[in-house]
Amino acid sequence: MANIKSAKKRILVTEKKTLENKMIKSALKTQIKKFLAAVNAGDKALAEQLYPVTVSAIDSAASKGILHKNNAANKKAKLAKKLAAVAA
Repeated sequence: MANIKSAKKRILVTEKKTLENKMIKSALKTQIKKFLAAVNAGDKALAEQLYPVTVSAIDSAASKGILHKNNAANKKAKLAKKLAAVAA
């Protein structure tokens, strides 16, 4: 356990940030699962409605440093491909 005041503060801040990051990542995973469920069900209208929301969540996570920008781009490309397959 840290004895120095600044080290104690860093521990508290790190715990708080870790919790925020977990919340954002969990919400992102939930959003992606909702989109994929709509795609797998073949619900074109719902999938098209959820796609921009899902992409926005991915971009938000990437801008906050929770996802690497290339990982975010990869996820968006895969989702777009799935959406195109349902739309076709």
